[in-house]
Amino acid sequence: MDPAALLVGLDEGQRRAVTAPEHPLCIMAGAGSGKTRVLTRRIAYRALGDDADARHVLALTFTRKAAGELADRLARLGLRDLPTTGTFHAVAWAQLHTWWKGRGVAPPELLDRKGRVLGRLLGRVTRMSVGELATEIEWAKARLVGPDHYPVAAARADRRSGLPADRVAALYAAYEEEKRARRVVDFDDLLERCADALDQDVTFAEAQRWRFRHVFVDEFQDVNPLQHRLLTAWLGGRSDLCVVGDPNQAIYRWNGADAGFLLEFPRHFPGARVIDLVDNYRSSPQILGVATAVLDGGASSPAPRLRAHRPDGPVPTVMAYPTDGDEARGVARAVRDHHGVGGGWARQAVLVRTNAQTALIEQALHAARIPFRVKGTAPFMSRSEVQQGLATLDRSSGPLRAALADLDPSPVEDASLADGERERRESLATLVRLGHEFLGLEPDGTARELRWWLTATVRSDDPGPGADAVEIVTFHAAKGLEWPVVHLAGLEDGLVPISHARSTEAAAEEQRLLYVAVTRAEQVLRGTWAEQRTFGARTMARRPSPFLGPLSRAAAALRAESAAVDHDRGLARARAQLDALHHRDGRAELLGALREWRAGVARAASIPPGVVLSDVLLAEVAEHRPLTVADLAGVPGLGPVKADEYGVTLLALVAAHPAAGRATDRER
Repeated sequence: MDPAALLVGLDEGQRRAVTAPEHPLCIMAGAGSGKTRVLTRRIAYRALGDDADARHVLALTFTRKAAGELADRLARLGLRDLPTTGTFHAVAWAQLHTWWKGRGVAPPELLDRKGRVLGRLLGRVTRMSVGELATEIEWAKARLVGPDHYPVAAARADRRSGLPADRVAALYAAYEEEKRARRVVDFDDLLERCADALDQDVTFAEAQRWRFRHVFVDEFQDVNPLQHRLLTAWLGGRSDLCVVGDPNQAIYRWNGADAGFLLEFPRHFPGARVIDLVDNYRSSPQILGVATAVLDGGASSPAPRLRAHRPDGPVPTVMAYPTDGDEARGVARAVRDHHGVGGGWARQAVLVRTNAQTALIEQALHAARIPFRVKGTAPFMSRSEVQQGLATLDRSSGPLRAALADLDPSPVEDASLADGERERRESLATLVRLGHEFLGLEPDGTARELRWWLTATVRSDDPGPGADAVEIVTFHAAKGLEWPVVHLAGLEDGLVPISHARSTEAAAEEQRLLYVAVTRAEQVLRGTWAEQRTFGARTMARRPSPFLGPLSRAAAALRAESAAVDHDRGLARARAQLDALHHRDGRAELLGALREWRAGVARAASIPPGVVLSDVLLAEVAEHRPLTVADLAGVPGLGPVKADEYGVTLLALVAAHPAAGRATDRER
């Protein structure tokens, strides 16, 4: 394949990022700007242009799924040899195996679950779960913090858990000692040991650096200090590094990530070039407008001014409901209203801040007979704390109402709770709340009857992979995904931002998290919140999220602007189309051919013709008559995604309908 073919359909910024000869290179890729497309095409462009050997390319990301997607995209780009793609952990594990084998050392056992060791260390301690302790240890190791330094580091980072910091440190130290005694390693150890081996064994380091001469990292804002140390060891002072990331999508600080490695890339890698991608091909201008307002309205840095390339869409809305139950039912009605004739359920998603919110959404969608799946977490009835709670109710000998009172985990919004314990309590509180709802229907109901009722009203009939279903997704799990229609539920103070986000840094991360959620929407964005939310047996008054102020003001301004220009815009479009139809230079014939082609594409894909290309875009093509790839870039509103998909056909149709004279040559 000619490397120049990889540039077809790219905008100016994307082409610059793909072809830049400099390295280290940092690509700041705003939401919806095609970052994965740019990353894979840069790898292929360098390999096809003999600037890099694909066999010596290492492309790193953070999940197996993302690594698989990178590999799939690269396989479609015409490379004779394929690069190595993988996660930090997978590559480190493979390299350590090579190192151990070369030294004649039997590799240690990999501890796939920390709970196998931590459960015994915790014993009967109930104020901190195994999951919470594992989270604290993982955070400390990601931040290069050992047991001795954990109390100070945790205080500085405002880490809260069920046990005092010195007790957590002691358990952390005991965990490390237990692993050594058992001769096992966990996933975090893989990164640390691989970096140690590269630092200490010159021969091993030279071999690995020879193998991976060109390094690429996706989602660089999510890198933590331990991963950065390993990356530096892999490079060994070399400069052939390209990273892609977006500081406004940095939402894993709580897990040890440090967006400073991206923001201060030239300081960490002197001589680096930074390229910004600011063209958004995912969201309508209206959705981008409110997304920008979310970041501009608080502790985060000023939002980037992304340029929208999608057509105008409806202005995002926010609706308040009296209760959280009303909100869930309102979301279900809105999902059905936006389903549309011939549309798929999978075009929509309901995004929530916490896992505990999903139960009422599941219940409402199930009651409305809307297929759904819960993504990124277990459905409500499958969660371990819910099953344990139901088992406790089954064992109770007294009335169900009294058993529910004993089970109720108050309070659920204690700021001192760690995230894992808070979510566990919230799930139990939801179970208690649903139990009281059941007793309202069956005052003498039993625990067994409650289980039956829950199975009938709160369940996910798993539609199976690939089936048409609405997604219920947390804000965090939604990162990297997109849908035409997005519903944001629970936009309340205490959820957005979460109640324990006390520091300036935590508040800024909550803003970025809402920004990520907003920018998942392509065409329609609808937010909701409840004036009252029930936790267990307690109903609490709620206030709208403080982030809704900037969002609502931006939406109001967009509505006013839309009302002012709609009339004039409609007249202008009508005149442009009539003008194209009545010119004698062949535009009428070309427009007819374009419409006929569009209708065929729409029929084959079972989609409305306007989704292929709008009437306005067809008129623009007929007006500008593009004859080359460069001409396509000059057609207003025809972004690189559509140009890449339909450009060859459009050029052929224009060439087949020659004009007496190209007005665009003298007008552009």
